[in-house]
Amino acid sequence: MLDAAFSALGNLFALSNLIFLLLGVGSGLVVGMIPGLGGTGAVAMLLPFVFALEPTQALALIIGAVAVVHTSDTIASVLLGIPGSASASVLMLDGHQMAKKGQGARALSIAFMSSMIGGLLGALGLTLSIPVARPLVLSFGAPELFMLTLLGVSLTAVLSRGNMVKGLLAGAFGLLLGGIGAAPAAADYRFTFGSLFLSEGLDLVAVALGIFGIAEIVTLVGSRSSVATGSGLGSGWRTGFRDVLQHWRHVIRGALVGMWAGVLPGLGATAGTWMAYGQARATTRKEKKKTFGKGDPRGIIAPESANNSVEAGDLIPTLLFGIPGGAPAALLLGALLAFNIEPGPRIITKDLDIVYTIIWSFALASILGAAACFLLSRPLAKLSFVRFPVLAGGLVVVLFTAGFQDSEQIALLQVMLLLGALGWVMKVCGIPRAPFLIGFVLSLPMERYYFLTANLYEFGEWTVRPWVLVLLGVLVVPTLFSLVKKVRARRDPGDAQQDQEDQPDGEAGEGPRPPRIWSVVVPAVFLVVFVAAFVISRGYSSQARLVPGLVTVVGAAVAAGALVAGVRVLRRAGPQEPEQRAAWAVEWRAVLRSFAWLAGFIALTYVLGVLLAALVFLPLFLRLVAEMRWRGIVVYTLCTVGALAALAAFADIALPIGYLTPVGLL
Repeated sequence: MLDAAFSALGNLFALSNLIFLLLGVGSGLVVGMIPGLGGTGAVAMLLPFVFALEPTQALALIIGAVAVVHTSDTIASVLLGIPGSASASVLMLDGHQMAKKGQGARALSIAFMSSMIGGLLGALGLTLSIPVARPLVLSFGAPELFMLTLLGVSLTAVLSRGNMVKGLLAGAFGLLLGGIGAAPAAADYRFTFGSLFLSEGLDLVAVALGIFGIAEIVTLVGSRSSVATGSGLGSGWRTGFRDVLQHWRHVIRGALVGMWAGVLPGLGATAGTWMAYGQARATTRKEKKKTFGKGDPRGIIAPESANNSVEAGDLIPTLLFGIPGGAPAALLLGALLAFNIEPGPRIITKDLDIVYTIIWSFALASILGAAACFLLSRPLAKLSFVRFPVLAGGLVVVLFTAGFQDSEQIALLQVMLLLGALGWVMKVCGIPRAPFLIGFVLSLPMERYYFLTANLYEFGEWTVRPWVLVLLGVLVVPTLFSLVKKVRARRDPGDAQQDQEDQPDGEAGEGPRPPRIWSVVVPAVFLVVFVAAFVISRGYSSQARLVPGLVTVVGAAVAAGALVAGVRVLRRAGPQEPEQRAAWAVEWRAVLRSFAWLAGFIALTYVLGVLLAALVFLPLFLRLVAEMRWRGIVVYTLCTVGALAALAAFADIALPIGYLTPVGLL
């Protein structure tokens, strides 16, 4: 085994192999900086080239890209509040809060360092997994996987401390939207309303960009200010380096959570990062929890170390069983098969040098990617001090183009706009968006594993399996603890206030508050949606309606509880102050104008396609909203459109096509 490891290392440091590793790292970093593409986009872009290479060169190229995508996708999340990928959305809680305080360089430094260490730990875990992972992975069947997805959704209680009802409401709504499209256990299409587009379900990237990215854009465009409010870039990468060393335990725990999420099919990077964030907060002392969601380094360290280790964990079932846990691993599996390298026991016995080539490539790429990002951290951090309307013009074009990539259905742009409106309402009403995203991600895996469990085991059989009992304990104990704490908070108003301050989502209380009637109207709307979804689901087959029925019943009960709480708040509260009403009126008008601009861009895209729409939209937006000079507007517009055209030509990026798009632009 050692001979194979050192032989693979020597081959990797051959000049040709090292060049292709560097090319993969560079490609992964660039793709990661573009919101919405992620590891799948990076591998898909490189895959056509690998078949002309030697196996070692091809693997170095692909692994180099996969290993660093989650290192650079943090940039947009931290600096701009726009998730670089769905899994990077967790960084908006603490990383973006740091950037708002003028500590963008520090936040990026923490993220890059944690990501590098997480990648190295992931490579180490992949090495150790070769002799021990097979029995461990095989010990988890459908019941354990179902309980694990249920545990992931239950993180709403952890991520919404101080307002569990709103967290559960968001999680239930995420589960409901995640069930749109084909039912995993029946030949039914649910909640499609006859639309072929909805029959494929909603794309995760588009949902994340809508619920987080567009919601942030409409808020910051209205403010006409920069993201950061500080006067400088903060204490920089050295302070971030010290933060990582100080909280090294969170690095290790986050990496372990990420590897475990990667090993188990159906979870992936998004669930892994949120689980890592939840465990970081859950394992922190009570008096120190209140800083989570307000710029706490631990809120960056844990999910970032998990982000990279997820990809290493994903390689374990891919190499040992030929079962990819995510899309990038599936593409890597296709490349291995193209070179007649068969995953499974055979790769351990006959192609062990290939396994170590992958491991060494992953470890070296993690170091190179972090080093490259460190060099760019200071100039990149300056983006957070540019007036946001200047950045927003290009971001609008990039976000809608990124959300279009998976389904390539132009109707998705309308869905993204609606989700952006939903995200904004949730933000101003203090409803955390993190549980929504967790519920959406785990909706179909949870349903799939439930039906497998119900069909293969009797209820009394699977509920007493050892790992099921362990996971059930992990689920029940924190829930009981939260309920006990809530009862105590009612007796002591000071504790209740502390819980509200400790809320990690970092959304409640930002900006002008909406009228208090919203605390009644918003839960009432959610209640109507859940009831309507329950009625609609009655028309499906018994297998297709079971889980949506349970979700809608739970969601309706939680919405009713939130509605009752809102009515109580409305009765106790006095009239809103005139200053608050005036501030809200200004905020409301600004947000409506922002949504009008976004709707105008979508309309132009429908008619002209995204390239010509950008040529029309950007000059108008930059002149009227950002108030730029014409010379800068021309350069800005040509660079943005040129970059889109180059991506379409050389990276096979799909561009939305309009009704009047000229044939030459198709």
